[in-house]
Amino acid sequence: MLAARTICRAARSPGVARSYVLKTRAMATAAAGQLRKTPLYDFHVENGAKMVPFAGYSMPLAYGNVGAVASHHHVRKSVGLFDVSHMVQHNFLGPGATAFLEWVTPSSLSKLAQYTSTLSVILNEKGGIIDDTVITKHADDAFYVVTNAGRRDRDLAWFKERLEEWNSTKAAEAGKVEHEVLEDWGLLALQGPEAAQYLQGLTSFDLRQLTFSKSAFVPLEGYNLHVARGGYTGEDGFEISIPPSKTVEVAHLLSKPPVQLTGLGSRDSLRLEAGMCLYGQDLDETTTPIEAGLTWVIGKERRETGDFIGAEGVRKHLKDGPPRRRIGIVVEEVPARQGVKIFSPSNQEQIGMVTSGIPSPTLGKNIAMGYVQSGHHKKGTELLVEVRNKLRKAVATPMPFVPTNYYRS
Repeated sequence: MLAARTICRAARSPGVARSYVLKTRAMATAAAGQLRKTPLYDFHVENGAKMVPFAGYSMPLAYGNVGAVASHHHVRKSVGLFDVSHMVQHNFLGPGATAFLEWVTPSSLSKLAQYTSTLSVILNEKGGIIDDTVITKHADDAFYVVTNAGRRDRDLAWFKERLEEWNSTKAAEAGKVEHEVLEDWGLLALQGPEAAQYLQGLTSFDLRQLTFSKSAFVPLEGYNLHVARGGYTGEDGFEISIPPSKTVEVAHLLSKPPVQLTGLGSRDSLRLEAGMCLYGQDLDETTTPIEAGLTWVIGKERRETGDFIGAEGVRKHLKDGPPRRRIGIVVEEVPARQGVKIFSPSNQEQIGMVTSGIPSPTLGKNIAMGYVQSGHHKKGTELLVEVRNKLRKAVATPMPFVPTNYYRS
């Protein structure tokens, strides 16, 4: 039996908020009456969530009278629970699974240990990023993959085309591949320094065995669920995949004090403090992983000889250097939001654009990320950003802005 198939079968056994509302409206891909709902929609409403459109789904922005900043601080100091069931969960199965995924991404999956995850990117023919993704290897013939909800249609169409090409022209030599989408499955992210202590109280499995990027099937109050250690906040935490019929029950288990239900508003500020990208703002199909500062997801041995889609464009940027680079920025006076222009102080010529920006709840500073022309990207480089028709001082700053707290041993 293919190992990843067990993600279905084993589980079946016993300031900030305002800016994010604007973003969610811009990123919604369907009219309000056509929005998709996660299995936890009614759960959110019952708990006082303010629901907003995001990536074609109705998603919680915040809960009750708890603001995004307060939720942000709670996750940094204690533990919060996020519904990320809008993300698309996939299984890639078959003898050609490793080779296929090494064709559509530049990562070295053949060398990845079993039950280990890696961030990766799906590339188009020019080396532009179709989507960023987390890939978990269960076995050489079985992978669990999570992609972004906002790229669902593009990703699924791309996978379908590439799988048809693979199975008709490459399967005889490299092995056939099957693709399974886990429709309507739940995905919950338990995040914060107290996440492990809380989750340990619900399972006999020793969570100390799960270091950052590792996963396992974990018995949880009668359920056997796929649990991966990691997340999108920079804190220690877990992402838990749940069959549709069990999602609400598990959400109740995971939402007792000190856990606080947490929405999109604080998720955005937490990920930006951690220097993580949001597809559609910080990444798109015109951007290569080299420009995005994601060279590390490309296997070292694959940078010169890897036979992956988009390799020519990637190698050109590796050899010649990219024309622009993603950087972190600290801005004086006022926040610099998405779309704000970046200028050189020496001649006040535009050299880039801000892609994400907020007042950092943790640091009390205005932080942002964006792209600037190569040569202006180095730590400490002075910049100007245009906010409200006025140039404001800024400086290129290493990311993450807030140190990460992943559990590594």
